[in-house]
Order: sequence, then C-alpha cells, then structure tokens
Amino acid sequence: MKLIHRIGYYLGGFSIGLILLAFFLSGKKTSCAYGPNARTIKSISTKKQRFYSDAVESAMKTHNLDTLAITNLIKTGDVNFSESDTKSEGCKTYLIENELNDKAVELTVKNCDSAATIQSLIIK
Repeated sequence: MKLIHRIGYYLGGFSIGLILLAFFLSGKKTSCAYGPNARTIKSISTKKQRFYSDAVESAMKTHNLDTLAITNLIKTGDVNFSESDTKSEGCKTYLIENELNDKAVELTVKNCDSAATIQSLIIK
C-alpha cells in the first residue's frame, strides 16, 4: 500500500473519530481540569457552602459587588501558588489574582473540605 493511501485512511478514521466524540460529548458538562490552577479553582467553585468574612462583606458593599461578581472573580482568576499556603493540613489558603474594571484584585480564600471562606478582598 502506498504512503498516500495510508495517510488517507488515517485521516479518514481520525475525522470519523472526532465527529463521534463531538456527537457523544456535546451535551455533557465535560471539562479538562488537569493543571494545578484549574483544579484549585474548580475545588473552590464547587463548594456548596461559601462564607465571607466581615472585611470582605464591607469591601463588597464599598465597591458595589455581589456574590456573583465574587464567583466570577474566582472562576476567571489565577492562583498565585508562591503566596499561597498549600502545605497546611486540612484547610489550605490560596491567593487568587484577577482584574475588575482595570484594577488589580486579590482574593484570599481558605479552602476546607466542606466549605470555602473568602477571608480578604483587596482592590488596588
């Protein structure tokens, strides 16, 4: 069999496989969260209970933010692992950096097994 025929068969099978995958996975909520940043954000976002410290609630009132805005800041933010406490047992503390209206935002989130607590919200 010639090389061009092999390449043709390979590309034909590959394209059929892609179409089948697109068909079967189109309606499912699949995600590819393999990186440390994506896994941490997903872990914080999927907590059923989320608590806010008094300082965060007052900062939210000052800057006219609601819980949906905080959720979006967490989901689209980047975790700064060099400033985070990832070595502690039980609850780990993460620093999430993002931008809001061209201003830098830093969120400190304490991520426990059953709940996440936003401890600080700094808008620079």
